[in-house]
Amino acid sequence: MTEAKHGKPSNSMELTLLLAFVFILTFCATSAQEAMEMVVENESNLLTTYIVYVQKPQGEDSLEYDDLHGWYNSLLPESAKTQNQQRLVFSYRNVVSGFAAKLTAEEAKSMQGREEVVSIRAERILSLHTTHSPGFMGLQTGFPLWRGSNYGKGIIVGVLDTGINPSHPSFSGEGMPSPPAKWKGHCEFTKQRTCNNKLIGARSFVKNSSRDLPFDDVGHGTHTASTAAGRFVQGASIFGNANGTAAGMAPFAHLAIYKVCQLDGCYESAIIAGMDAAIEDGVDILSLSLGGPPFEFFEDPIALGAFAAIRNGIFVSCSAGNEGPGYSTLSNEAPWILTVGASSIDRKISASAKLGNGKEFHGESAFQPKDFAPTLLPLVYAGENGNESCAFCAPGSLESVDVQGKVVLCEIGGDIARIDKGQEVKNAGGAAMILMNSEIRGYTTLADPHVLPAAHVSYQAGLEIKEYINSTSAPTATVLFRGTIIGDPFAPVVASFSSRGPNNVSPGILKPDIIGPGLNILAAWPVSLDHAFPPMNMISGTSMSCPHLSGIAALLKNSHPDWSPAAIKSAIMTTAHRANLEGEPILDQWLEPADVFATGSGHVNPLQANDPGLIYDIEPNDYIPYLCGLGYTDKQVGTILQQKVRCSEVKIIPETQLNYPSFSIEMGNTSQSYTRTVTNVGPANSTYVVEVEVPLAVEMSISPATLTFQEVKEKLTYLVEFIPEDESLRGNNTFVQGSIKWVSLSGEYSVSIPISVIFN
Repeated sequence: MTEAKHGKPSNSMELTLLLAFVFILTFCATSAQEAMEMVVENESNLLTTYIVYVQKPQGEDSLEYDDLHGWYNSLLPESAKTQNQQRLVFSYRNVVSGFAAKLTAEEAKSMQGREEVVSIRAERILSLHTTHSPGFMGLQTGFPLWRGSNYGKGIIVGVLDTGINPSHPSFSGEGMPSPPAKWKGHCEFTKQRTCNNKLIGARSFVKNSSRDLPFDDVGHGTHTASTAAGRFVQGASIFGNANGTAAGMAPFAHLAIYKVCQLDGCYESAIIAGMDAAIEDGVDILSLSLGGPPFEFFEDPIALGAFAAIRNGIFVSCSAGNEGPGYSTLSNEAPWILTVGASSIDRKISASAKLGNGKEFHGESAFQPKDFAPTLLPLVYAGENGNESCAFCAPGSLESVDVQGKVVLCEIGGDIARIDKGQEVKNAGGAAMILMNSEIRGYTTLADPHVLPAAHVSYQAGLEIKEYINSTSAPTATVLFRGTIIGDPFAPVVASFSSRGPNNVSPGILKPDIIGPGLNILAAWPVSLDHAFPPMNMISGTSMSCPHLSGIAALLKNSHPDWSPAAIKSAIMTTAHRANLEGEPILDQWLEPADVFATGSGHVNPLQANDPGLIYDIEPNDYIPYLCGLGYTDKQVGTILQQKVRCSEVKIIPETQLNYPSFSIEMGNTSQSYTRTVTNVGPANSTYVVEVEVPLAVEMSISPATLTFQEVKEKLTYLVEFIPEDESLRGNNTFVQGSIKWVSLSGEYSVSIPISVIFN
């Protein structure tokens, strides 16, 4: 994910014309001052899309759509009503009380004084967070969760993204049942590209893109949709690698597509409109692989839409963002959202860099041409002249560098796409590329569809390759292709790009919640990259991990139709793996133990999530004292809840008191006490005993230490006290971590929640 842009790209044509107008004026006006006055006047008339939140008059909550649209239109300034164009862009009904409209800055300012207007601001642009993975998580054909959940049959997964290619076999309707009777959506495709019983709905909220149709011009939406709920597709591969049968997490679930993004990003007005429509249409799961920088929840379009969704029983899964590995880099931090980080799977598309001294460094590449002879060739570091642009193999940078017939070492970075670096090497006559990581990317390597023989290697490998180049007058190297290798014992490893906590908006809520497969994920693509069928692509990001969790949530929703979104979320979090395939702690991009701000609860374990034993449930109204406790005003809380709230009449709670399946503590020198309530969803007459991994320099007390349930759905509460120990015991640690685990006497259940303690 890249940081959201705050410009006005929708007005790029107007700005271009305006600049031309300035040029003419400077020659024709009697003075430069007159020219600038005319420019200011024209700029003030530029139209920008504004999001307007309103408070409906008493008794207006049940307005029909046409009446609501008319009432919203009546709130526009007179100057906006007399134009020959439609200024009202979207009317919102379910997500927020409000609308999106094209206004000038003066018109927007004039609306701020209206009694009905809660707030008004220019829309922002958010970013996209861009077949072996089911098997890696134990979801093979015939396994209990897929069988027990009917592969997600009857569940509707709504995907907000860049659209979809409806003709891809991953979205075939053959053998699929009709959508549930509750489905109210529709399909905007033409007869040439149409929906079916798999792809039951497709709508576009992006203007002037593919004739306003929901077709995927980017590829991202097709990839995420097939990851969440794609059908079984045989012969899936990329350049002959990762060959096998591709399938989404919930292959028999229905898909509803809402196009809200295009190449230049995801417009806020479209996101709200898409979520508004999805709620109205009757989806069960919402999957959003997009986001922006942290926003207060009452200003966050995804948080607002997600809250409206959970009030309607809809589970919401969102990507954590790709701004890692730095701390406090998360998107989508609201506690009613499942925030998903990215990790590796145990498959690698191996491409090694072999040096003339015999050393070999393991890397990856999806493109592995069979006609490339693995003979040693001259090796050159592109940045040996000290030019940073050359080191990054930027477009045009190698024109004066002799790389003809050589293996070229390039560095990650410079805001240049990895594949573009290879293209520059190829354009300059290079025979192959070794792509080395930057230090912060560590050992996270990606299997990209490069345009020439290449190997993406770690930062440490890159340093050793540089050292070798400097040690000899005639360095040589080649690239060895070893194809698909399954069985990496370190998997899952947290991807370097996966955004980290702590939570910016609400530090008392630990985020991310979970990690899932997001590195080198093979899934459907609109067009073939290698002239093979079906068209597939391998890409990485928390965009890829999010739909994995969305599909798993669909399976759990099928198995447990009475579970709330919070119950499904709790089941996913409390049963997560905290160890890798070797039984050791999950590692980060430097192959060091990953901390809780990288992993959250751990790596998703879908089989166990289907039978968690206990859950931490939260009802929508439970968030009212939490939101008031964040210091939000009555209007701000009301914007989120879409109802009038008086925080003065609410028993406010500290954010850590929310019944969340984790603890995030900021600790000074005083003790803190909180409660948690668990609901028995396992057998009746069950007893659990507590096991505590106590954080360093903290003493903990839990009462009671034993929980005995007589009935299913019985609730019991326990108290946790966090007591600071002597500050000298903290050492150099700014934060520490631990866990609380409730283990059943039967040995069948282990219900764990993580703890983070940040020292003040």
